[in-house]
Amino acid sequence: MATTSKNILNKMYLVGAIFVIVAVLVVVQIINIQFIDGDAYRRKAEQRIFRNDIIPSTRGNLFDANGQLLATSISKYDIRFDALAPSNQDFNDNIAALAKALATKFETSTDYYLQKLRKAHSNRNRYMLIAKNLNYGDYKEIREFPLFGMGPYRGGLIIEKRIVREHPLGKMAERIVGYDRDGSAPVGLEGAFAPYLRGSDGVRLEQKIGKNQWKPISSENEINPNDGYDVYTTIDVNMQDVAHHALLEQLEYFEADHGTAVVMEVASGEIKALSNLGRGESGKYFEKRNYAVWESHEPGSTFKLMSVIAALEDKVVDTSTVFDTQGGKISYYGRNVRDSKQGGYGKISVAKAFEVSSNTALVQMIQNNYKSHPDDYVNRLYSMNLNKKLDLPIKGEGVPMIPHPDDAHWSGLSLPWMGFGYGVQLTPLQTLTFYNAVANNGVMVKPRLIREVKSKERLIEQFDREIINPAICSQNTINKVKVMMENVVKRGTADNLYSTNFSMAGKTGTCQAEYWKSPGNYIASFAGYFPADKPKYSCIVVIHQPNTKKGYYGNIVAGPVFKKIAQKIYANNPLLDEVELQKSIPEPMARSTNTYLKTIHQQAETAVHKMPNLIGMEAMDALAIVENLGAKVVLIGSGKVRSQSLQPGAKLSSTHQLTLTLL
Repeated sequence: MATTSKNILNKMYLVGAIFVIVAVLVVVQIINIQFIDGDAYRRKAEQRIFRNDIIPSTRGNLFDANGQLLATSISKYDIRFDALAPSNQDFNDNIAALAKALATKFETSTDYYLQKLRKAHSNRNRYMLIAKNLNYGDYKEIREFPLFGMGPYRGGLIIEKRIVREHPLGKMAERIVGYDRDGSAPVGLEGAFAPYLRGSDGVRLEQKIGKNQWKPISSENEINPNDGYDVYTTIDVNMQDVAHHALLEQLEYFEADHGTAVVMEVASGEIKALSNLGRGESGKYFEKRNYAVWESHEPGSTFKLMSVIAALEDKVVDTSTVFDTQGGKISYYGRNVRDSKQGGYGKISVAKAFEVSSNTALVQMIQNNYKSHPDDYVNRLYSMNLNKKLDLPIKGEGVPMIPHPDDAHWSGLSLPWMGFGYGVQLTPLQTLTFYNAVANNGVMVKPRLIREVKSKERLIEQFDREIINPAICSQNTINKVKVMMENVVKRGTADNLYSTNFSMAGKTGTCQAEYWKSPGNYIASFAGYFPADKPKYSCIVVIHQPNTKKGYYGNIVAGPVFKKIAQKIYANNPLLDEVELQKSIPEPMARSTNTYLKTIHQQAETAVHKMPNLIGMEAMDALAIVENLGAKVVLIGSGKVRSQSLQPGAKLSSTHQLTLTLL
């Protein structure tokens, strides 16, 4: 019995000890929470009630070379109501007038809003939706409504602002304009120049008023956002339109898979147009990928220009050197090289072989002269920068591939195949950069997509011409190949493009892609420049997988696109004919005419923005676009834009007052 009592007593002591220990631990924890970690816990509690909300900055505008908008930012507003913010007296005194104002604004009955507002008040709803996606004008109007005009605390008005990116050109140039979105890789001009366009976000303090519902503490921001800079590109909307539609028309006719067309200004390297169109599942074409920058492929016969320049520079041939086309067929290591003309061209010179694009003659030119030292040929190509990327600001540039004899995959076929454009890879823009260098008398300039960055009228940064290679070859070689390229159009493979109205020079290309898998997968191309005597613009057109039943040669598929682009740009640009104009002016008038032409250039350099087409836009969207351009706007009526006092394309400056008539 004594033993039992002792056991019970021991258990009581144990339980008591446990209680004491627990009590001590509780006291220690209370002291810890109160005095040691108290500040941290208080901050956590506050974070559950308050938060810093990011206020996105307004992204800068993206302009073309003539001041026309490529992309701009427009504010959109969501309006909500905190039904607990107003006092009962303020709510009751203003609810009828507020319901009437909302009903008038949104063309609904007053009773509808009376019931909705009263229900929110009785249910203690702190986040009732009034309207979404409003423009700035609607937002300004609603914030002055009865009750709402008292502000966020007394009137319960909650404003949520979003920035929406608009592209006035729509689908045209969509891929080159691109985007810069959270969670996605940056694309096009928007992505390349995002550091300038983005600006810096602001911050404001918000209070939690319900589950996932937050309300600004004050109408003042903690940190105000800084708007992004405006970026002025080299793209010319008018040339872009020409290139886009010329390419689209040809793709549709030949039922091709995809294609690209690029126009570059010879002296400056400015990209004036860059169109990329691919066929979707529906059969319609759209800006699918930036093929001009991204897609490396075997160029085929357009690479013959590089081979001829290499051979001329190394003095292993001259333009008059003769090769026997051997009946239009020649074999290397069991693989045949054929000419497009059955039976070949007989014995022809290098110049003639280039004009008619003879594979057999030009392959012999490379194989016969470099077979014992192929590295001389490849190193010559390397010296012309053909193995290097252009390092464009746009992401995703394809890597050029020019094999070297030291490479593990080099074989006996590598050298002859390179001679006529196989076994090498270039992007269309890399090929065009080389052709542009020929037009530019050997000076290779880097393709440029941006002119300057501004903050309103203040210049932030200017981008000038960048020279990649001051001389890809001698002027003597340049002069020879220029004549050969002009003869390609006059009497060679592209004689179907010849026009007496204006001159062009270039080279056709017809290449079989993935020929090791199946025949019939062609790439048709044409690269060149215009006018031929005094080149102003260079251009390349590449079209993949045309319907072979309709045609697949470069002069038939790609060449007409080049001609149409050149023709329309030439016709619409009188400055191309300045020299001819000056020649036709009598000597006494020459000085005044020079002054006139100089004035034209000065006006072009200081050109103000061009008026966009606003017809059919919501009034406040149109207002935001024009105000972004610095002009003043007067609105007549309400609704969408029916007419504008300044026609699309007209010059627009900060001195203009534009009148928009609304429906």
